[in-house]
Amino acid sequence: MTLVKSLYAGIATASFALAALPAAAEDDVKIVASFSILGDMVEEVVGDLATVTTIVGPDADAHVYQPSVADARAVAQADIIFVNGLGFETWSDTLISESGTEATVHVATDGITPVKVDGKIDPHAWNSLSNGVIYVTNVAAAMKEAMPEHADEITANADAYIAELEALDAVTKAKLADLPANRRTVVTAHDAFGYLADAYGLTFLAPVGIDTEAEPSAKDLAVLIDQLKAEGAAALFVENITSPALVQQISDETGIAIGGRLFSDALSERGGPATSYLAMFQHNLGTLLDALAHQTAS
Repeated sequence: MTLVKSLYAGIATASFALAALPAAAEDDVKIVASFSILGDMVEEVVGDLATVTTIVGPDADAHVYQPSVADARAVAQADIIFVNGLGFETWSDTLISESGTEATVHVATDGITPVKVDGKIDPHAWNSLSNGVIYVTNVAAAMKEAMPEHADEITANADAYIAELEALDAVTKAKLADLPANRRTVVTAHDAFGYLADAYGLTFLAPVGIDTEAEPSAKDLAVLIDQLKAEGAAALFVENITSPALVQQISDETGIAIGGRLFSDALSERGGPATSYLAMFQHNLGTLLDALAHQTAS
């Protein structure tokens, strides 16, 4: 996916406008994160030491996102930029290069072993909490380099946050450990949960691959429905960033109940059940367990 020419023009206009803006305070560090889950991680690490702006917000799909002039302006003014990498933000390289920013760019997934789905790298690495620890470690290292005078505070924030992630990881493994083998297959709208599947011993099937921009062929959808009729699945789940229509069609044709909504690529809006990375993971775990327990008891 490429950015439209009108955005390029807008970026140029925004760049000229920067000269008229008041100078920022020397200690006002501006950080841009590419999407809401990563933005929340960065905020947990930096606390009130910096201002964090997120490009792709809650309940929005980063796969098909089209950056705005406001996004270009934020990137142009940034001191530090964090992206997920692994091919997740197909628009980010162009946005960053065209903005003229002098910010340092950091890839939060550095050091993570990629999972492949149908031969393609799965970018949704945050869906394993052990990977979440790597994200946080990378963010903390970048921020300590950028703000050495606050290294102790950044380390303390990161250590406390990592302890929460590791505790939830242990709880997740314990709660999922006793599920029988025939209650470990679930279906989602697109292939966003490969890392969760690997980390916690589940199987996720989906009619759409790792990129929501793709459309399943009638043949592929028919094959999946036939497979589900033959082998079954514990539950179907809709996602916060995709239309539920495809999952509803699968439910109608297979008789498998929809077990709820999972948050795959974005946090929820304020007031929702997944306003932070930790809350998102807790919600997804609870939703999965509720559906699997119900199916087990039926």
